[in-house]
Amino acid sequence: MGYLAETSTATIVHLSAALGKPVLVEGPAGTGKTELAKCAAAGTGRPLIRLQCYEGLTAAEALYEWNYPRQLLAIRLAESRGETLRDADLFSADYLLARPLLAALDHPGPRPAVLLIDEVDRGDDEFEAFLFELLAESAVTIPELGTRRAAVPPVVVLTSNRTRDLHDALKRRCLYHWIDYPDTERVAAIIRRRVPAAAEPLAGQVARGVARLRDLDLAKPPGVAEAISWARALAVLGADRLDEAVAAQTAGVVLKYSEDLQVLRAAGFAAAAGDD
Repeated sequence: MGYLAETSTATIVHLSAALGKPVLVEGPAGTGKTELAKCAAAGTGRPLIRLQCYEGLTAAEALYEWNYPRQLLAIRLAESRGETLRDADLFSADYLLARPLLAALDHPGPRPAVLLIDEVDRGDDEFEAFLFELLAESAVTIPELGTRRAAVPPVVVLTSNRTRDLHDALKRRCLYHWIDYPDTERVAAIIRRRVPAAAEPLAGQVARGVARLRDLDLAKPPGVAEAISWARALAVLGADRLDEAVAAQTAGVVLKYSEDLQVLRAAGFAAAAGDD
């Protein structure tokens, strides 16, 4: 699937599925945490259900919402017939809109879904606490309907860029894995697999160039994702080597802050060139 995993990474994903425990994957941005979950789903033929976390994310947005327009229509139809609807009639499974968490729990199988809770560190403490029941018991409580348990519990992968510390109670419910920047040889191998259009020497040059950039004092050091994007951009331009001139022309592909571009200009674009 184009994902070259370390043995420890493959092992922790296997254990997560075998033991039925979520896995929390932390590491710098751009090191392949999200891609790991995607490839784990695609490689095993399981559906991927993704929840992208963000500040202010609520349980309703992540779990379920009531279909209010349909409920209102049901009320009007009942009134036109002279009928009265009870709360139990309106707040039933027929009017429930499943969001990612509930969709993963309700997945009928036979193989479990892969539930990706992406960048959980961007959510707030309340949302993090809301996840405890789901992570520990593969269940959630809906006040109007009671507790819903997964018949086929999902394989849960949480990712975090460590923008804030996660609660110990969440970590206790998970296996843990740290993904760091891979070494230059592995980055080159990933580029060759993901960007086959790139000229053969280019993969190693881009890998070395990205490693050199990470040695600079940057606000956002480039990761594997940026290395792949850089190789693709160079392939589109028809470049067969990453020299100082090409690095100057394409620095905006791999660096995303004006301050980082200034740091590179001050160091000289030769610092981003991948030539030996």
